[in-house]
Parts: sequence; structure tokens; C-alpha cells
Amino acid sequence: MEAQYVRWRPAAAVRPFADWYTGYEQHGLPGRHRGLPSPYLTLIVTLDEPLRIAAHPDPATPPGRYDTLIGGLHTTPAIITHDGRGAGIQVALSPLGARALLGLPAGELAGADLDAACLLGPLADELRERVCLAAGWPARFRIVDELLTRRADPALAPAPEVSFAWRRLCATGGTLSPAELAGETGWSGRYLSRRFGIEIGLSPKVAARVARFDRARRRLQASGGAHPLAALAVECGYYDQAHLSREFSALAGVPPARWWAEEFRNVQSPLELTAADSGHDR
Repeated sequence: MEAQYVRWRPAAAVRPFADWYTGYEQHGLPGRHRGLPSPYLTLIVTLDEPLRIAAHPDPATPPGRYDTLIGGLHTTPAIITHDGRGAGIQVALSPLGARALLGLPAGELAGADLDAACLLGPLADELRERVCLAAGWPARFRIVDELLTRRADPALAPAPEVSFAWRRLCATGGTLSPAELAGETGWSGRYLSRRFGIEIGLSPKVAARVARFDRARRRLQASGGAHPLAALAVECGYYDQAHLSREFSALAGVPPARWWAEEFRNVQSPLELTAADSGHDR
């Protein structure tokens, strides 16, 4: 399998709710891909074949095909199958923006995969139709900017303490303990955990595990799979390499080396696009 990825920073109006857009194209032999736990909700808009999910993070959800999809935070991988080709746009949504963009807290989406129309209504179909007709990645990303800006209601936001705690947890890569995090908000650990469950969908302790794992797997990916695992474990706050491998197996379903070999053997590094690449100012 060969794959190419293109990254784009959202428009200023969207950045409080989404960190980046990724355009992807792949072709080759049929296979499968692991959709890993991360600190982001996922919005996927396909450009050709529907997204085929063979196994969801929630095992009670049957396999399905999706032209557009929204997925909540989760702690086990989704298994995505393909016939050798596929293209689409993946939007990394902050759980802090779930109320503003989706109309409900991220906690109500924990572990779930839904047709995006269930939450976005007709906008989901409009989004897919327009990006499919657009020529080139910059034009497609600008359509995503336009429609998410239209959809967003900045007045809908979690409590400031939840937003602060979530940003601190992500900025520190999950290395702050729940007690430290609660202390910085001025809330009790129990109250912070309850509010996290509502607004984020994970407890502070589990969210820290996901953030730490996400940092480790991204560093491993950026190194081309060459980052020594013992050093990676220390850098990302694990006790040792064995601890890193156990957490990887728990959250990705396989150890680090196997994950890398299965997912990225023929994948190019993401190409970062900016306004200069499309001939327009942003």
C-alpha cells in the first residue's frame, strides 16, 4: 500500500475547534488500517469509496460503510478495511469544540462512530458534495473552513476549568496526575472527573493515557520508526520500555514495532500546505 497525506491549518475562525485537516490518498493492495485513540474527535469526509469500518471501538456497533463519519474519543482502535484505494479529508476536532460544532458535549460521543449527518444534518451532504467537486486540496480545505465556520457557535463552550484542564493535560502529554490537574483548577478530583466525563468522554486518568500514547506514537511516526523505544518511553513519561509496549498493545492492539511495520512501511511524510501553495492569502 502506498499513501500520501497533505496537512492544512484551519482558518482562524475554526482553530478553537479543530487543530488541523489531513487530506489522504492511498492505492495498492487491499488491506486494513487501525484508527487509533487520540485526543481528537474525528470528522471524515470521503472523496470516492465509502469508509468501511470492520470493527468499531464499541464492539456493540456493527460493521458499516460511511460517506461521512464523526467518531468520539475512544481507547481501543477501529479497524478500517479498504479495497486498495481511497481518498478523503480527516478533521481533528477538539472535544472542547463539540458543543460549538456538533451541538452536544463530546462525552455523549465517547466510543461512538456515527454518520456525520446524524449530527450535522444536511450540512454533511453539502460538505461531501462540494469537496468532491473541488479541484485540489487547498480548494477542498477552504470549503471545510467555510462550512465549519458557518456551523460553529462559539457561545457554546465547556466550563473554563474543564477547558483549562484539558489544554494542560494535552500540553504536558498526559504526564500530570489527576490530583495535580484538579489542584490547578481549584476543583476536587471527583468533581473534575465527573465534569470530564460529561464534556470530554474520558476520565482525567484515561485521557492522560491517551494523550501520552498519542505523543509517543506521533514521535515514533515522525522518526520513520527509528526512534529507540527505551528513549521514547522516557521522553513520553512511561516507566520504561516495557510499560510503553504494554500501553501500545492496550491502546493500538499491537506493540509499537508491529504497528509501524503494518501502517507506515510505504507511507510518505505529510506534506504541509499553506495559503502560498494555493495562490491566496488566508
